[in-house]
Amino acid sequence: MSQLHCYVPEEVARQAEQLAKQAGLSVSRYLAELIKREAANNAGWPEGYFDVFGSWQGEPLERAPQGKAEERLSLE
Repeated sequence: MSQLHCYVPEEVARQAEQLAKQAGLSVSRYLAELIKREAANNAGWPEGYFDVFGSWQGEPLERAPQGKAEERLSLE
């Protein structure tokens, strides 16, 4: 398992310790859970990514009949 080291202001460290204590976790485990949750939330496509700007607003498009496929000579 990898180890990460970071420096935060004392007030942020105190808040992290307090929140970890409330959650019944070590600070390390608490921060790891926060990071995992954040990474999972950002793993997919951003909201609205597939919304199309200026998309078709008329009647549904229909494909015209394609007819029969041409017959070809065999490769024997």
